[in-house]
Amino acid sequence: MTDEIDLPAEVTLLWGLRETVRRGRKPSLTVADITRAAIEVADAEGLAAVSMARVAAQLGNSTMALYRYVKSKDELLLLMSDAALDGPPDLPDGVDWRTGLTLWARGVLQVLRRHSWSAQIPISGPPIGPNNLWWFDRALHALGDTGLTEEDKVGVVMGLLTFVHGELRLSVDLAKGYAENPDAFGRQYGMALTQVVDAKRFPALSKVVVAGVFEGEIPYDEEAEGEFVLGLYLDGVAAFIERRTARQG
Repeated sequence: MTDEIDLPAEVTLLWGLRETVRRGRKPSLTVADITRAAIEVADAEGLAAVSMARVAAQLGNSTMALYRYVKSKDELLLLMSDAALDGPPDLPDGVDWRTGLTLWARGVLQVLRRHSWSAQIPISGPPIGPNNLWWFDRALHALGDTGLTEEDKVGVVMGLLTFVHGELRLSVDLAKGYAENPDAFGRQYGMALTQVVDAKRFPALSKVVVAGVFEGEIPYDEEAEGEFVLGLYLDGVAAFIERRTARQG
């Protein structure tokens, strides 16, 4: 029989294991209600608009009523970040690991781009919420027939998570910048570089400028950019799997 341990506060919150403080009449709210209202505010007005008072108003309740369930805005953001990840789709039977991880990464980005504010929420630790762990499990499952150790699988998926979250943050900001000033991504950028890039100080970048890479208009395509970098990462994973399996053989 294993000894029971005290779970961290974020675990009890995300998994509905926290005992709600009960005072007065029967509670009319749930943590799910509060989380859903917070997401509605963020989707409509942006993450900066989310506060305990604003969410309480969205629900037609007092701010103090929310504190019976959620202790702080930080806890509210934690709930929102997990809820933003809808459940992952089941990967098709028989797909190879690379196809599986590609579909997985595209799926994460597609879901989180529906709630672009999620890119602004700080990540303070490994996945622990139910939705995050569900996606984590599906990615590990995609690596099931690779011959990698369980530790190696975790390393691969954590690296892929780093890519996904970095891509999300960059794509949200860059897409906004492109919408505001598309010229800054093309010829205007190239002309600026020709004026400030010195071949002695920036020899490699200077070759790119001289080659005319930035001379034409460069439309920003967040999906194309993401696919290119994802492909590079998976190429590295393929080489890693080959080395690992060769040693085992």
